[in-house]
Amino acid sequence: MAARIWRGDHTVWKPDPTELADRLGWLTAPVEMRRRVGQLELLVREVRDSSLRHVVLLGMGGSVFGARAIAQAIGPAPGSPSLLVLDSTLPPTVRRITDAIDPSRTLFIAASKSGDTLETASLLKHFWASVESTSSGQAAGGHFIAITDEGTPLAEQAREKRFRYVFLNPSDVGGRYSILTYFGLVPAALAGADVRAVLDGAIRMAEACGPGVAAASNPGAILGAAIATLAQQGRDKLTVLASPDAVPFIPIIEQLLAEGLGKDGKGIVPIIGEPLLDPSQYGGDRAFVHLKGTAAAQDVDALAERLRSSGHPVLTLKCDLPRDLGAEFYRWEFASAIAGTVLGVQPFDQPDVESAKSRTKALLKAYTETGRLPTVPAGSLPTLLASARPGDYLALLACLPESPACDQAMASLRAAVARKLRIATTAEYGPRYLHSTGQLHKGGPNKGLHLVLTGGWGEDIPIPGEPYGFRVLAEAQARGDAQALQERGHRVVSLDLGGDPVEGIRRLAQEMA
Repeated sequence: MAARIWRGDHTVWKPDPTELADRLGWLTAPVEMRRRVGQLELLVREVRDSSLRHVVLLGMGGSVFGARAIAQAIGPAPGSPSLLVLDSTLPPTVRRITDAIDPSRTLFIAASKSGDTLETASLLKHFWASVESTSSGQAAGGHFIAITDEGTPLAEQAREKRFRYVFLNPSDVGGRYSILTYFGLVPAALAGADVRAVLDGAIRMAEACGPGVAAASNPGAILGAAIATLAQQGRDKLTVLASPDAVPFIPIIEQLLAEGLGKDGKGIVPIIGEPLLDPSQYGGDRAFVHLKGTAAAQDVDALAERLRSSGHPVLTLKCDLPRDLGAEFYRWEFASAIAGTVLGVQPFDQPDVESAKSRTKALLKAYTETGRLPTVPAGSLPTLLASARPGDYLALLACLPESPACDQAMASLRAAVARKLRIATTAEYGPRYLHSTGQLHKGGPNKGLHLVLTGGWGEDIPIPGEPYGFRVLAEAQARGDAQALQERGHRVVSLDLGGDPVEGIRRLAQEMA
C-alpha cells in the first residue's frame, strides 16, 4: 500500500482522482524544502538586522497550526522577534494582539492556500489599516509577507501592494499537509527555529516510510493501519496521552485525523487535552496513543500502564522533542494517509469545511441586507446530554476568548460529563475548529453532541471596507456552524453565556456534579 501511495496511485483511496492525484506533494516536501533553506535563512538575517519586534501570523487551520507547533515546541530564541499567531475573529482576541504590538515594528504574515480565506482576508484588512495609520501607504507593504499558492487572490494582492515577500507554496500540497512547507517553515524560522533540523528529521522519517520499506517496518504505515483498524473495531475515540514536551504537537494530530478522515459518515475522533480519568471510566470505544517524550510525566505514564493492564489498546510512541519534531510531523502525515486507505475515505479534501464557509458568507449577506442574523438551535446542556448513547462524545465548541481560566472551566465540565456518562469529550476554540475538527463534526459519524458556546465578546471592531465588524463575522461563523450541524441531522445546542462565559461554564460543570 505504501509503495502505491509513493507512486501517486489515487485508487488506493478513491477511483476519482479529484483532489488526490494533485495532493501528494507532501511526500517529498521535506527534500524539496531542504533545498530552499538558504532562502529562509537570508530572510531571518534580514529581519534580525531590522528593528522589528513582532511577527504576527494571520491564518486559519493548516496554514498556521504547523508554525505554532514548531515555535511552541522550540520556544523563543534570543535575538528573534516574538511570534504571535492570530487565528481567530473574536473581537477580544483581535484586540489583544492589536494592543500587544507596534504596527511600525511588526512583520505580518498572511497565510492562505486558497488566497481567499475570509478570516485571513478580514484580519489582513485590519492590520493593513493599522500599518497605514503609522506610516505612508507606500511603505506599508514592507511590513507584510504572503504565503499562498500561485495565482490566488492573495498572491495578486501581495504583488499589487508590494508586500515584502511572496512565498508561493507547492500547489500539490494541501493545507493540513503543509507543515513542512513555507506555511510552517517561514514563520517558525523567523521565530528562531532551526528549520534545517526540522527538515532533516522529516527526511529521515520519509526514508523510513519509503516505497522500498516493508509494511512491518514502516513506522507511518504501522501507526495508520493500527488506529484505523481499531476504529473499525469500534474504538474510534483516539485518546492522546502526552508528556509535557509533546503537548505543542498534539493539535497537528487532531487536525490530520479529524479533518482528513471525518467524512462519508466515517472517522476517527481525536480526544486531546481530556482530564485524566480512572481506567474504569473509559468506555470500550477508546484507543490510546501515548506520546512519551523526554520530559517527566509520571501521572501520564502511570495511566498508560494501568490502561494497558485493564485491556485497553495503548500505542506508545517514544520521541525526543523538539529534536524529533519534523520526524513526528511526517510520521502522522503518512499515518493519516494510510488510515484513509483502511477506512475507505479520501484524506485530502474537506467538503464540509467548504460548506461551512458558504453558510457563513450567506449569513453575512443576510446581515448586510437586513441588519440581523438568523437564530440558532437553542436548548440546554441537560437536554443535549439526555440523547447520549454508548459511543457518543460531547464536543464543546467554544467561540469564546481563549484563556487559562476558560481552559480550566472547560476541563472541569469535561471531567464531570465523562465521569457521569462515560462518554468521551472534546473542547475546541472557535472559529479555529471550523478549519479542523469542524469537518469531522459534520461529515463524520453521527456520534457527536455539539454544544456551541458564545459570549464575552465585548465591543465590536470594524473591518475596513465591510458593512460588518469582527463580532458579526464571528457570530455568523458560530451560527452558520450550528445551522450546518442541524441541517445534517446532528445533535446541537447553542448557549450564549453572556459577559462572563467562564463563570457560565463553571455553573454547567456544577450542575453535572
